[in-house]
Amino acid sequence: MTLASADGTKFRGYLARADGDAGVVVAPDVRGLHPFYEELAERFASAGVHAIAFDYFGRTAGMDRRADDFDYMPHVRQATPSSVFADISASRAKLEKETKANRVFVLGFCFGGRIAFLSSAELPGLAGVVGFYGRLGKRENEAWPAPAEQASRMRAPVMGLFGGNDPSIPPADIATFDTALTTAKSNHHLETYAGAPHSFFDRTFKEHKAEADDAWRRVLAFMKTGDPTKTA
Repeated sequence: MTLASADGTKFRGYLARADGDAGVVVAPDVRGLHPFYEELAERFASAGVHAIAFDYFGRTAGMDRRADDFDYMPHVRQATPSSVFADISASRAKLEKETKANRVFVLGFCFGGRIAFLSSAELPGLAGVVGFYGRLGKRENEAWPAPAEQASRMRAPVMGLFGGNDPSIPPADIATFDTALTTAKSNHHLETYAGAPHSFFDRTFKEHKAEADDAWRRVLAFMKTGDPTKTA
């Protein structure tokens, strides 16, 4: 479907309806609305969770579907916090209008994982956020803050899922985020899968089925109970 952000930008989305009151806005990785995320929305719906996945790049890359060799980095660099959170808000509004979802989560991967964490601070009224291997460090001159810097503002419960063999997210960064969330008295759970790489749930899930299955179970339990520490 076509969605419209607050500034009038049109962007692509994919909605999958379910039964129940839980819904999720899926924030993709750097590929934007790749078919994986459309399929994931359907998987959520099959599990009883309404889902809408959206594309980041309506402002810079238009609304055409893209091939796997899409050069996404120039568009990632132009995606600002204000525009991305506006697009999430528009996606959430569409989800709530088109379904019976009244408990909405934001879940993201990689670039979207960081966005999911920050959504807990930036977007009011969320039931929770889930970040799959969202980068926790901060590069020089980067517009996006480190999630630990915003922990004191995070109101929605937080779940983080990481690969232990992911050099882009070292254990020290996870520990710093955990400490910040604990200090902020945030209801949270951060799970690290020893030996799993970055993108273990999407790009290499066939090689890491046990870890991906456990992560999926944890996510669904969170969306059922509202508590990221629950596992069933």
